[in-house]
This record gives sequence, structure tokens and C-alpha cells, in this order.
Amino acid sequence: MSLLKEYLFNFGGAYSRVYVRRFLPPPEAILGESSQALLICDTHTEAIARRIAFPEVPICVLESGEKAKTWGSLEKIIRSARDAGLGRDGLFVGVGGGVVGDLSGFAASVYMRGVRFRLVSTTLLGMVDAAIGGKTGFDLLGIKNLVGSFYPAEEVHLPLECLDTLPPAEWKSGMAELIKTAVLGDGEFLALVKSLGGSFSPDREALFECISRAAAFKGGIVERDPRETGGERALLNLGHTFGHALESAAGLGVLSHGEAVAWGMVRASELGLFLGLTPRERAEEIAGIVESFGYETRAPHRFIKDKTADFMRALGGDKKKKAGKLAFVLPAGEGAVLT
Repeated sequence: MSLLKEYLFNFGGAYSRVYVRRFLPPPEAILGESSQALLICDTHTEAIARRIAFPEVPICVLESGEKAKTWGSLEKIIRSARDAGLGRDGLFVGVGGGVVGDLSGFAASVYMRGVRFRLVSTTLLGMVDAAIGGKTGFDLLGIKNLVGSFYPAEEVHLPLECLDTLPPAEWKSGMAELIKTAVLGDGEFLALVKSLGGSFSPDREALFECISRAAAFKGGIVERDPRETGGERALLNLGHTFGHALESAAGLGVLSHGEAVAWGMVRASELGLFLGLTPRERAEEIAGIVESFGYETRAPHRFIKDKTADFMRALGGDKKKKAGKLAFVLPAGEGAVLT
């Protein structure tokens, strides 16, 4: 297995270099020659951050999980940067999964009107989706990612070594995004994901190839539509309109983002089938892959059986509405369509 794949993306004039590698690189490969840096991690990734940090580099440690994706965590990052004396030539380095990446990226975008930003993604969810493309933000008023910005990391490191101790819940969260990307991609990519056989401890060579394909696929879409204005990037939201509403109705952090997206993909397939946009064979294939990894696919989801009104309210408040109308991404015979 090759130990390194490298991609260079141009996200609307912001260049982002992505490294898919087997092992965590040395500190100098991540921090470079920056004398002003702040590492941002959570309680689960602090040990990895300390492997990266030079002795003089401060570390801001956040609580882990979706419950930490708040204004309070953002303020903690900014206070840490101020206390460390970081100026506009400073560098923020996020070390963690999607929550750390979103928070540290948003903090970098607003601290002194923008400082340099790099990411070390340590979860499958981050590696196949959240770390690439520059979307940042945090949850507010009970709505997931209500506040955010577009701020791509200048470098993104995806070391598979960090997945060796990933707990089952994190595998389950990330695998759904990998399935989603493969559904949007080509038949060969989807067949590769199916070959993992519903395992949350897959062969590392196959996983390396899956992560590389996901990074290349998402990076390519974001290059063509960096701020989700032309429609193509919106396709990456397959399963998310239903999934985000499920997360909000159940209570943010009650179930993982991936579990919600997996459930949402099956709901989107059913809607596509009803509207005549998704062939039955395609809907059944997607449901079969999702179920093979043990995700709940029944409707209503067990967490919202008595919360139909909350779910519909959250669905109606989806931030991806156009002209006041909900936008749905639905699987097509190949790829997906926006309706």
C-alpha cells in the first residue's frame, strides 16, 4: 500500500492541500516554521495533539462531542489565542474530528479577521467529509451549524494511524458519510464500499483507497462550486435534510451525525421512489448497504416516535431552503438530483 496520496484543490482562490497517509507526520510537517501557533483538540484527541506540539506551542482542549459545538467553545479558542499572543500571522491547527474541525476553522476565520488554518483529521467522518471543503461553524438555537463560514484549511492531514483506536460509535458516524459519497460517485467506488462487508474494522488497504477516493471526489465537487451557489455542491447533502431534522428533534448529540445521515439517505430514497426519480433497484441497493452496517432505517426513527411535531418543525427550518421551499437531494439512477 502506498503510504501517501496528495491532492491540491483550488476552492475559489483558496488553495487546500490534502494528504492521505498511513502515519501521523512529524510536528515540523504540520506546524512548519510558524512561531505563532495554537493547537485545538478535544479530550479524546489531546494525546495526539501533544505528539504534534512543540514544547512552546499552546494547546486548547475542548470537551468532546456535539454538545461542545457551541459559542462557549468558540470563545475558549479565541481566548486561548489571545492569551498566547497570537497575531494576524498566527496559525490555528485543529486536531480531531468534525466538531473540532468546524469549531477551529470558524475560529480561524474570525480571529483578527482571519488567520492561517490547518487540520489533522482523526476520525473517519472527518477524513471522508468534514475536513475537506472549508465549511465551518457551530450549533445555535438548537439548530445544527446555524452559524458558520467558508474557510478551507490550507493543509489537511488524514493519517489512518489515528483510526486504529477509533471507537465503534465513531466508525458508525463516519461510515455513513463514506456510503453517501460512494452513492454520489461511480459504480466502482460503491462496489469498493460494499466490499467492506458491513465491517467497522475494514482492511486498511481498502480503507485507504476509500478515503482517497472520497477526498478526491469531494474536493472536485467543491472546486466547481466552492460556496454551494451553483447547485453541484448541494448534492453532498444527500441524506442531510432528513438527517439534520432527526438530530435536532432527537436532541443534538443524542445520536451521531452518521446515524442520522444513514437514516436520512433511506428516507431520501423513499421520497425519490415516490416521485419517480429514484429507480426501485437503486433505492433497494442503498437501503441494503445502509442496513448491512447496522444502521436503523425504519420510519419513524426510535428517537422521534413521539416527536413528530419537533421533527417537522426542524425539517421546515432547514437552512438549505431556496425561496422559502425545502430542497431535497434524491438518489437518481446514477448519482443524485436536487429537487
